[in-house]
Amino acid sequence: MRALVTLILWFGLLSASAASAQTLEELMARLPEGSFGDRAEVVAEIGATGDERALGLLEALGEGDLEFREADGTVLVVKGRGSRATGYDPLTGAELGPVAARSTESIRVNNSLRRAVRAAIGMLTLSSPDVGKRLAAANTAFAAPDPEQIESLDAAIANETDAAVRTAMEQARAASVLASDAPSVEKVAAIGIVSARGGTDALTALNPYRSDADAAVGEAADTAIKGIERTQAFWNVGQNVWFGVSLGSVLLLAAVGLAITFGVMGVINMAHGELIMIGAYTTYVTQQVIRVNFPGLFDWSLLIAAPLAFLVAGGIGVAIERFIVRFLYGRALETLLATWGVSLILQQLVRTIFGPSNREVGNPSWMSGAFPAGGLSITWNRFYIVIFAVVIFLGLLLLLKRTLFGLQMRAVTQNRPMASEMGIRTARVDALTFGLGAGIAGLAGVALSQIDNVSPNLGQSYIIDSFLVVVFGGAGNLWGTFAAAFTLGVANKFMEPLVGAVLAKILILVFIILFIQKRPRGLFPTRGRAVEG
Repeated sequence: MRALVTLILWFGLLSASAASAQTLEELMARLPEGSFGDRAEVVAEIGATGDERALGLLEALGEGDLEFREADGTVLVVKGRGSRATGYDPLTGAELGPVAARSTESIRVNNSLRRAVRAAIGMLTLSSPDVGKRLAAANTAFAAPDPEQIESLDAAIANETDAAVRTAMEQARAASVLASDAPSVEKVAAIGIVSARGGTDALTALNPYRSDADAAVGEAADTAIKGIERTQAFWNVGQNVWFGVSLGSVLLLAAVGLAITFGVMGVINMAHGELIMIGAYTTYVTQQVIRVNFPGLFDWSLLIAAPLAFLVAGGIGVAIERFIVRFLYGRALETLLATWGVSLILQQLVRTIFGPSNREVGNPSWMSGAFPAGGLSITWNRFYIVIFAVVIFLGLLLLLKRTLFGLQMRAVTQNRPMASEMGIRTARVDALTFGLGAGIAGLAGVALSQIDNVSPNLGQSYIIDSFLVVVFGGAGNLWGTFAAAFTLGVANKFMEPLVGAVLAKILILVFIILFIQKRPRGLFPTRGRAVEG
């Protein structure tokens, strides 16, 4: 022991990692010595080192795979038997080569030593320098409560500096107390700590004690479970509202461009969904170019793709208006058929260039993962899509209300002959207005590429919903489109758990049909070419 102390002091002058490595190797060499009690003490010391390499060593000991070579006392993990026996370093996992028959002896364990090993493993992970690993270990201990880990948890709690990890450890300790033979008072207190965790994990931990033989414990568990269920019901409503807002933002993005081409211009553009698809494929191509040539810019890929998608989809929209739609103003059925033909052409063109299968569009790092908000879990991609939809909507309002082009567009919409007499080039305004609606559809495609499959059929999933939103909100009224998108989104998400996704869409369609019978011009009627015609 004097030599060991000398070594530890000497290595203490070196780096902390070197001291930890030497100490662990010395402790490992002591495992074959002494009685089961002596080994349990060594195991506890190994767990206290906090060295991550000790995890494999302890697991091998607990499973009975740890042996030592009689010739030189080397400790190793032996896998296989007979001529196939192979030795591995317990700390690094490196292969040490074949193990000759009868050259090693197992390091024996009994139930008491196995319990010590489990406690040491718990202590080892709970004392990891990595906050994430400590939190994961505490959550694991909560999910598998064991009275034997209470001491390890007490030691870890005493040394813990992170508030969130300490709370998780205290909850894991409380769950272990419930599984122990602790007095009733301690178990009731533990129930209060576990119930503070909330959620399904807490319900799972408390349910077995609802009918406990101890009346006080059973009553406390029942009260805690009812409180958790009430909280869950509240947050479930909040989660449905968030899902509805998220769906509403998607509908807003898909429909706001159509609100211009259909609501303001009176053009039934059946190719609107394919313009959304064009925006999604523009995002895909942009990311492919960045991956190959500028991989360091990948997190900026969506910000680069957004203006490109607007220009590409907008350019296609201007071409559709100039070469097809302008000859069909005032003839709704012919416009519908012509733009439907354009949609088929665009779909087939994309299939020819990119193929019929889905294309992967990656999420930038800042759109990956989720964050908690009370009892809600909000994904970053959905969160940013909601923000993006609102920004696009407000930007469009500013364009229409505060710019010369917006003034000219409203003038042509309200009184085309008068606008023409005032010197406004109505044909140019028509083309740019149609292009604006198409460009916004392209922006919708950029956002939808983050949450939906990018395929030639992407637009078909949104064209009907887009028309429903525009008609319900009031053709040509952007605030009506905004209100309709979020109203239908929230209503849909509240109905889905009750009647299913398909029936919910059918009921919403029936509601809109009945609503239009009473208010043919929607929630917020407006003046426009389609209305006056």
